[in-house]
Amino acid sequence: MGKKFVVPFGSQHVALPEPIRFVFTTENEIIRNVAVDFGYVHRGIEKACMSKFKYTQVPYVVARVCGLCSISHASGYCLAIETLMDIEVPKRAVYLRIIAHELDRIHSHLFAVSHLCEVAGYENLFMRVMRDRELVMECLEIFTGNRVQYDFVTIGGVNRDLTKEVYEELKPRLEELEKRLLQLKEIFEKDYTLQMRWKGAGVITKEMAQKYNAVGPIARASGLATDCRVEFGYFPYEELGYRMVLYHEGDIWARNMVRVDESLVSIEIAKNAMDNLPEGEINVRVRGNPNGEALVRWEAPRGELLYYVKGNGKPVLERLRIKTPTFSVIPVMKELYYNQPYALVPDITISFDPCLSCTAR
Repeated sequence: MGKKFVVPFGSQHVALPEPIRFVFTTENEIIRNVAVDFGYVHRGIEKACMSKFKYTQVPYVVARVCGLCSISHASGYCLAIETLMDIEVPKRAVYLRIIAHELDRIHSHLFAVSHLCEVAGYENLFMRVMRDRELVMECLEIFTGNRVQYDFVTIGGVNRDLTKEVYEELKPRLEELEKRLLQLKEIFEKDYTLQMRWKGAGVITKEMAQKYNAVGPIARASGLATDCRVEFGYFPYEELGYRMVLYHEGDIWARNMVRVDESLVSIEIAKNAMDNLPEGEINVRVRGNPNGEALVRWEAPRGELLYYVKGNGKPVLERLRIKTPTFSVIPVMKELYYNQPYALVPDITISFDPCLSCTAR
């Protein structure tokens, strides 16, 4: 019988920039029991959208749920309202939304990759990934006007067009970013230390992913083919070069590689959308108030994002409910800690790219 220790991890920890608290019971530094406590952040966003704001203002409110995926939140809500009110978005606006989504996906994925390098002790690699991420942040600022909190998507379309000048600024940056990501992928595929640390650690089998309803890169790293971008046909991704990235190892390394490969796919999609942008308007005028209910499942960078809206013919919604990707992966995350060395806790945690501020709105 080894010596047992109870070790708290979070809600304030250098490797955990999110308000979640774990309590691990370890025996000879091997985790034998796990308790999870989350729910420190309650900003009342859903309640505000049902009492303080008109439904036309809500896209700019829900965009504040998460700084890393504000495009996804605004789009998830707008898709729900557009479905409910039978609003047809112009195809040019759809393509512009796709470009914004994929740029945002790259920026979110690279942030997760950089942080995972940091907790593995690779400070220099962390700084390199963050430097490369600056390219996509520049693209987002050029395209939407902001580095975060873009306020780009609105009900019926988008707020800014892609001009020739913007195109000429974006294209070379995306091509340079693609070169850098290919170099980064080679590092992850060949670095001996990272492979020794991440391969075979924190494994989620395909059966576990199905049982615990894993979503997003977590599911795809375990071979579970799920992606809301193509499952529901909201946007024409398949005509823009979309391909699903699947790994089957289900470990920390695979979850990291899914994000790197998906970033490369996102660059290809964004460039194809820019090169084949349809002519036409970028938004349509919205009339009336929502009456009825709608539910939309959209693919945020971390996975499935669910938006439920209910209107009663008034300017203010009767009900708004959001389910974020991190909420869906907490159950399987907890299971991974059992019988793992305590030293791997930061790596396992960050490989999930958790966003508890989104989850506990």
